[in-house]
Amino acid sequence: MAESDLTGAIRPTLSVVIVSWNSREELSRTLPATLAELRAGDELIVVDNGSGDGSQDLVASFAPRARLIESDHNAGFAAACNRGGAAASGELLVILNPDAAPLAGWGEAIRRPWVERRGWAAWQALIADHGGRRINSAGNPIHFTGLVWAGGHGRQISEAPGPRGVGALSGACLAIPRATWIEVAGFPERFFLYHEDADLSLRLRLAGGMLGIEPTAVVDHEYEFGSREHKWRWLERNRWAFLIRVYPLRLLILIAPALLITELALIPASTAAGWGRQKLGAYAEIARWLPRLLRERREIQAARRIGAAEFAAWLTAELDSPFIPAVARSAPIRSLLRAYWWVVRRLLALDREAKRPRTQDGEGPP
Repeated sequence: MAESDLTGAIRPTLSVVIVSWNSREELSRTLPATLAELRAGDELIVVDNGSGDGSQDLVASFAPRARLIESDHNAGFAAACNRGGAAASGELLVILNPDAAPLAGWGEAIRRPWVERRGWAAWQALIADHGGRRINSAGNPIHFTGLVWAGGHGRQISEAPGPRGVGALSGACLAIPRATWIEVAGFPERFFLYHEDADLSLRLRLAGGMLGIEPTAVVDHEYEFGSREHKWRWLERNRWAFLIRVYPLRLLILIAPALLITELALIPASTAAGWGRQKLGAYAEIARWLPRLLRERREIQAARRIGAAEFAAWLTAELDSPFIPAVARSAPIRSLLRAYWWVVRRLLALDREAKRPRTQDGEGPP
């Protein structure tokens, strides 16, 4: 149960869920750091996706009081998080990557948005790397075409922002009230890996929720932007999946030309970079998923509480990730994207104004 601190504020109990897949080396660093930050009433849940490197034995040795949930196969990050969330009992659920070791003070800091009653639906820690010296993610921006990246990546940790709203949350360390997690049914399991955090973030936005970052909660993430097998296929497949599931129809219609141009650019770019077959594989999977995605879309859109203009307010026209090709970040492209997005935002705002109820004298409500 939650307990009060000396000021009378309610401190929630934590359920920290770590998903492991052949993560023995990472867990040997992250488990001790996590356990040092937990308090009475908190719990640690490790969901192992059929590791073959002895990860399970390491958990039993390093964290004998942790709850170990074992699978005989790799069900994917999203499904394993859902399994851990279903077993959790704490008020605040924290999804933590096996290679994201909390730094000192994290345990209290990750509860701070709850204790201070900021009204956020979910929030993330400040994700650092290079031994905590640089920013890995200070919130993930989402371009209006669905491209997602780690915000602030590579900057000095001293440049980290204060507590604030963010476009989307990083799943490396994501905190959400367990009741909210249950209400939105966690991550989309078919995503397997990548963009499940973006999908969750956008669904929380559709429900009228605000997202934030608590920068005093810091984890050191052993991050490397590699190109493992299937990565680009999963990234592109899941980008289209959350666009179809979550974006309001009016917004999708207005950005359709930009989406088409983006795809026409990505096909030769992916071929030149060596992942053209993965890009085509993503198209094939989306085509097979489409009937299911449309059913899910109807359910998600039926429950939304905000309009397309409010939803679009947290998307961006900027492409400021160092991992995005330089040509896409060039001055002409940046200007074109900004102008296009300004027109889309204006049309959405006009559409919202046209739908406002009118009084007898023709004026809308104040």
